[in-house]
Amino acid sequence: MEAISSVQNPRIKAWKKLQKKRERDRSDLFLVEGEHLVEEALKASVKVKVIIIREDRDIPKRWLVEDVELVYVTERVMAELAETETPQGMIAVCEKPAAENILFESGRYLLLDRIQDPGNLGSMLRTAEAAGLEGVIFGEGCADPFNGKVVRSTQGAIFYIDVQQMDLHDAVDRCRENGVPVFGTSLNGSTFSAIEPQESFALLMGNEGAGVEPGLLEKTDQNLYIPIYGEAESLNVGAAAGILIYHLRGD
Repeated sequence: MEAISSVQNPRIKAWKKLQKKRERDRSDLFLVEGEHLVEEALKASVKVKVIIIREDRDIPKRWLVEDVELVYVTERVMAELAETETPQGMIAVCEKPAAENILFESGRYLLLDRIQDPGNLGSMLRTAEAAGLEGVIFGEGCADPFNGKVVRSTQGAIFYIDVQQMDLHDAVDRCRENGVPVFGTSLNGSTFSAIEPQESFALLMGNEGAGVEPGLLEKTDQNLYIPIYGEAESLNVGAAAGILIYHLRGD
């Protein structure tokens, strides 16, 4: 068991770099902050390599951490590593889960086109996992799903659903080839309530301001919209995804 008291410690500097996407991609590691999320990571199939604990805290006795390195740090060091304003005193260094090869032969999927807000992205991942979707596909221009704010917004859902990045045109083509209907989101589409629930589907959600790329909308089986009855111009993309996912899922 190691104790670290300096923010200049090489291990602290290395872990601090994991706040950047480039380093997460290079190392295949990411940070999980907060006791609840660390516990969820331990319960899931995620490989937890190190748990960093503020010196006034301790590991709950119910946790199984025999194969996990424990490192105690001072309050100042914890503040250096934490991304939240009021750190909870616990951070885990985890390996990114290996992405499964999604075949798109059947199932329910969420396809994301340039979703840039980490909070929206985390909310959509949380909804997708809660609704039992098989996977979430990230196109170019999306926020990193292993960004700290995204991970916190999922409340642990990211540990239980397959996420991977691929070209959305390829994903849509593969869905169509395998008979999985693809539904886009567009103001020029049909009211979503006119569509029956689907045994399999791929739902394509687009950028918060620009929507789905027009070239992708041309490839879908049908494009849907959610009516607005009040004075708001539009729904938050995370809220819209939740409505559509659960409608298309049906039961």
